[in-house]
Amino acid sequence: MDVIDRKILDLVQIDASLSIAAIAARVGLSATPCWKRLQRLARAGVIRRRVVLLAPELLGLGLVVFVSIEAPDHSPAWLDRFAERVATMREVLEVHRMAGDVDYLLKVIVPDMAAYDAFYKRLIAAVSLKNVSSRFVMERIKETTALPLQADSVTKYQK
Repeated sequence: MDVIDRKILDLVQIDASLSIAAIAARVGLSATPCWKRLQRLARAGVIRRRVVLLAPELLGLGLVVFVSIEAPDHSPAWLDRFAERVATMREVLEVHRMAGDVDYLLKVIVPDMAAYDAFYKRLIAAVSLKNVSSRFVMERIKETTALPLQADSVTKYQK
């Protein structure tokens, strides 16, 4: 991966709707070599997928909760069961296995507190848990999906 690849990735992670021609012009290539680079990066798995980011608050999903979980058991069987169950819960946006005093951290989004309570009840019924702690987001100060590939260009293109 060279500097041009990183510039291309920097652009598409900020705005995946850019045309090949627009990307090529910004990185100093013609359209065909730019398209070939994008295809190669996708085949290599560097580009996992292209998505549209939605405004959750405009869709009635105004409550974000970070849920810390302590596992009662650290066996592969428990982990498989836990992973299988949370994977089916649409409210769960992210699941991370952690180091430290918390075993797992979930990012959950729901319409309101009543919906979170219903989610919580389903979660604790789905698999045995040692401890569950919820932290409710009051304000989103920064949110990005852009990886810091090139410090100068990430902020240059991001709006």
